[in-house]
Parts: sequence; C-alpha cells; structure tokens
Amino acid sequence: MQKPLKILVVRFSSIGDIVLTTPVVRMLKKQLNTEVHFLTKSTYVSLLKNNPYIDSVYQIEQSINEVIADLKKENYDYIIDLHNNLRTQILKFRLGVPSRSFSKLNMEKFMLTVFKMDNLPEVHIVDRYLDTVTNLGVKNDNEGLDFFLKDEDKLDLSQFPDSFIAFVIGGQHATKMLPTEKIISIINKLNESVVLIGGAEDFERGEEIIAATENTINSCGKYNINQSAYLVKNANHVITHDTGMMHIAAAVKKKIYSVWGNTVPAFGMHPYKADENSKIIEVKGLSCRPCSKIGYDKCPKGHFKCMQEIDENLFLSE
Repeated sequence: MQKPLKILVVRFSSIGDIVLTTPVVRMLKKQLNTEVHFLTKSTYVSLLKNNPYIDSVYQIEQSINEVIADLKKENYDYIIDLHNNLRTQILKFRLGVPSRSFSKLNMEKFMLTVFKMDNLPEVHIVDRYLDTVTNLGVKNDNEGLDFFLKDEDKLDLSQFPDSFIAFVIGGQHATKMLPTEKIISIINKLNESVVLIGGAEDFERGEEIIAATENTINSCGKYNINQSAYLVKNANHVITHDTGMMHIAAAVKKKIYSVWGNTVPAFGMHPYKADENSKIIEVKGLSCRPCSKIGYDKCPKGHFKCMQEIDENLFLSE
C-alpha cells in the first residue's frame, strides 16, 4: 500500500483566514487520506486544536527559525502555502520540497482601492485556496467551512435569553465597524434580545450600548474565541462586521447579516456557504469605496458614509 502524503499547510493569520483554510485541510484528509500538519502563529492555535482533520499543529511566535529544525525532521512531501509572503518564501526554500502558493491578487486589489478599476475575478478566497490542491486531485466537496467546539467551550445558556441575536460589534479597524450610535439605533429597532460579541477591547463600547438599549447583554471580553463561537452557534441569527467571527458564523451555518464599510465583498471574503437567507448589507455606489483592502483608524474622507448611510431597516427580520 502506498504511503499517504505528508503535507504542511501554512497560514499565519488572522482568525478569519485560519477558518477559511479549513476546507483545504478537510478535503486533503478525507479525499487523499493525507497526513496534514498546520503551521500558524501561537495566537491562532486554539482555532485548530479541535479540528479532526489536522494531525499536528506547529506554532511560532515571530520567526520560522523557532520551528525550522522540527519541520525538517518531518520530511514533508508537499507544502501548501496559503499565506504567500516573504516569510513563507523563505520557509519553502529552507525545507526544499515541492509547494503550491495561492494567489493574493494584490495588484487587482490595489487597482480597485486606488483607481476603482474592478478586475477582480468573482472567485471566493476559499476557492483560490483550493486551487493550490487541485493538482493533487482534490475536488470541492461544497461542504463549506469548519469550526469545531468541544464540551469545555460550551457555556451555560440559562444565563442568556431563550432566543437572541448575536451582534458582533468589533472589527480590526474603525472603518470596518458601525459607529456606536448606529448600533444602538439598530438594536432599538430590532425589538429582540441581543447578545453583544467582541473582545476585551470592545467591552466599554458594549457597556455604552447596553446603557442605551433594552434586553441587551454585553459578553465582550468575557469569553474566549471558542466560547464566543458557542454563543454565535446558538443565536437566532448573527449581525457582524467583516470579521473573523463572521467566518466562524458561516462555518456553523448561521444566517448572517454581514455589514460592509470600507471593504467590499468583491475582495472575495464574504461569508462562504452560510445560511441561504443571509444578507450582505452595504452602501453601494459610493465613489470612495473601497478605500482600503484592510481599513483605517478613521474615514480618510471624514464623512464615513459607507457606515453612516447603512439602511437600518435591512436588519429587521423578514
């Protein structure tokens, strides 16, 4: 019997990008019976530790020098580079085994953000990730993203309403987040119980929101990522900015109302195979949008129309 391939999958960040790699590792394992190892930053190991399709996780703090000796001992057959930067170029050179890298489409994104020329293919980043393994015979199983929880990730739901909306209020950059007063206005229109989801950096804003609304619980900063994901999984539906938690919500097949400010779904990172009743909420037709593929601390134009002009009625359940 032929020995299974041993493959190293590499993605260093972020939460969303790690979740978006899960179809690749699932299909490698299920379709090829591959021994799958994953290299990431230590911050993101918790996102992978419960994944049954990953045999081993390697982690770094800053440099590949921390693990290069151990990786060489593994004698990999192949490297799947889903990060594709200078660090991974050095990694592939030092390991000296065949590899495939995904296309980041940086030039196309630059042309869209700077000159508003949209030459981006209508292809989700997951499908671009999967292009790196099609030469091995892998075919898209169309099962979407994975996110695995264990018993220790579960919360006592008796402390929460029987039915609630999970509202993910955080974001990597200010221009990817609704203003606080806008969130308050939306929640007051919903007339439903809401649980705010976010990190410790979102706690104070969460307190401001619950002070101005009713039937709202602030869970920001109280739980780790997996525990927050458990709340998302048990929500009626999810309202979220373009965040990692948006992709976790897609992985657990929730109905998602995703809100887009300075970034756009055309970048190929919208919710992947989420509930069919999901919505993309954005202000179309703004000449300044998208202004960045990542985001800013404040609107470069000063008006922040991409979030200020979001139609609040779009958040009401149909």
